This record gives sequence, C-alpha cells and structure tokens, in this order.
Amino acid sequence: MAVTDSIGDYLTRIRNAQAAGHRMVEIPASNVKKRITEILYDSGYILKYKFDKKEGEFEKILIALKYDPATRQPIIQKLERASRPGLRKYSAAEDLPRVGSGLGVAIVSTNKGIMTDKQARKEHVGGEVLCYIF
Repeated sequence: MAVTDSIGDYLTRIRNAQAAGHRMVEIPASNVKKRITEILYDSGYILKYKFDKKEGEFEKILIALKYDPATRQPIIQKLERASRPGLRKYSAAEDLPRVGSGLGVAIVSTNKGIMTDKQARKEHVGGEVLCYIF
C-alpha cells in the first residue's frame, strides 16, 4: 500500500509505538522526516535517533522514545498533524500558532527550511504548519 501522507504516517508510527509502550520505533526516512526527528530531539521529546542505511535497503530512522521515569508516561502527550495533503495550512510569521500556551512546538516548513514556530517567528518567516507537538 502506498502512503500518500508520509508525515502523517511518521506521526502515527510514533503515536502507536508510545501507546504500545515500545522503546524504539523504526520509520522509513526522507529529508523532511529527518529534519522533524532532529527538531524532536533538540526540543527534548525523544531520547536519541539514528539514520540507518544498509546496502540495498531504503534508509530508515530509528527513534528511541522518551518516557517519564516516575510515571512511565510518554513525554510526547500530543502529536497532531496540522496541514494535510487535502487541506494545507499556511501561516504568516506573526500568526503562527502557540502550542500549549508556548510549552509545545509547532513544526513549520518555510522557504528557509523546516523549523520550529519559535525559530520562524525569530527569523520573520511564515510557511506551512506541518504538525503540533505537546
């Protein structure tokens, strides 16, 4: 089956792995998904990640999920797709959404690359709001 929304598939794989209590999740790689993974890591939502390329295979992203040591609850409470293939959501720099009163992160695809909403505001660039993480 061909996946039409690769970012939606990426987010769903992480959501499902957390719901099942898995420590690792394996996702087919793309440049957009690699950048989203780096943002998740830099924001402290995942433990670590690795881009894995074996001879004759497609590249994969291996993500070590992060859980609260005391409650064993996933660090990522909400992972939500904003812009979809059927309904794109664009936003100017001033109008970028604040996720969880500024505690969460919106990932935005801009003409300067994929970045968080905070970085986009600082650089005064708008773009397509890909997803929200809280």
